[in-house]
Amino acid sequence: QVQLVESGGGSVQAGGSLRLACVVSGGTYNTHCMSWFRQAPGKEREGVAAIGSDGITYYSDSEKGRFTLSKDSPENILYLQMNSLKPEDTAMYYCAAATTQCMADTPWWARLKYQVWGQGTQVTVSL
Repeated sequence: QVQLVESGGGSVQAGGSLRLACVVSGGTYNTHCMSWFRQAPGKEREGVAAIGSDGITYYSDSEKGRFTLSKDSPENILYLQMNSLKPEDTAMYYCAAATTQCMADTPWWARLKYQVWGQGTQVTVSL
C-alpha cells in the first residue's frame, strides 16, 4: 500500500522560497503520476504540478516559472521547489499518486485521478 508523507512547509515572507518533499513508501511500481495539489481556505483543491513515470513534468499556468518539480527516484522522494512566493500561494499542499500516466484517461489536474493522498503540509506566505 503506497503511503505519502509531506514535509517542508512553513511560514515565509513574500519573495521567499520553500522546498516541499513527499516521501513515497510502500511500493512505487504502480505510481505513474505524482502530483502536488494545494487547497486554500474556502477554495477548491487545485493542481500545482505533476510528473509522470516517463519523467515528463506539468505545471499549472500560475506556477510555471516559479515552481520546479523533481523526483529523486532512488530515494522515492518528490520535491517541489517554490521560489518567488506570493501571499496567494498560502495553502495546504498535498502530494498525490495515481496509477495512470499524467495525461492518460483523466488529466493530471483532476483530483479524482488520484488514489492516494498525503496528509498535507501548510505553506503560509506573508507580506
